[in-house]
Amino acid sequence: MRHRSGYRKLNRTASHRKAMFSNMAASLIIHEQITTTLPKAKELRRFADRMISLGKKGSLHQRRQAMSFLRDDAAVAKLFGVLADRYKERPGGYTRVLKAGFRHGDAAPMAVIELVDRDPDAKGAEDKARHAAEMEAADALE
Repeated sequence: MRHRSGYRKLNRTASHRKAMFSNMAASLIIHEQITTTLPKAKELRRFADRMISLGKKGSLHQRRQAMSFLRDDAAVAKLFGVLADRYKERPGGYTRVLKAGFRHGDAAPMAVIELVDRDPDAKGAEDKARHAAEMEAADALE
């Protein structure tokens, strides 16, 4: 029996796995909802919930721990600002995994992982702002 025997390795090396979950956690914090495969989403919950718990504690040591994992200034700022205030009364369970069918190419089970009580406007806000800035720059050149 394989009861409680570790975590999913996802056919990756340890360094690749660490980098992948660091990037995915930062994207989840910034966008508050991402789509990925079901095993990755289930494994990402561990890292995302841990980061939000660090944000709620809010000390300099926790901020440095979060920065060493996420390596993204914007994600850490949002984690210790907006998200820490949003989840200060919640004892845990900050993420939700919703099954989203199967990927067309290889029939991999897909899932949407999102923050509970998320801000719907946060999804893609960074991309929309970047696109608007590019459009303004293009208009200024003409």
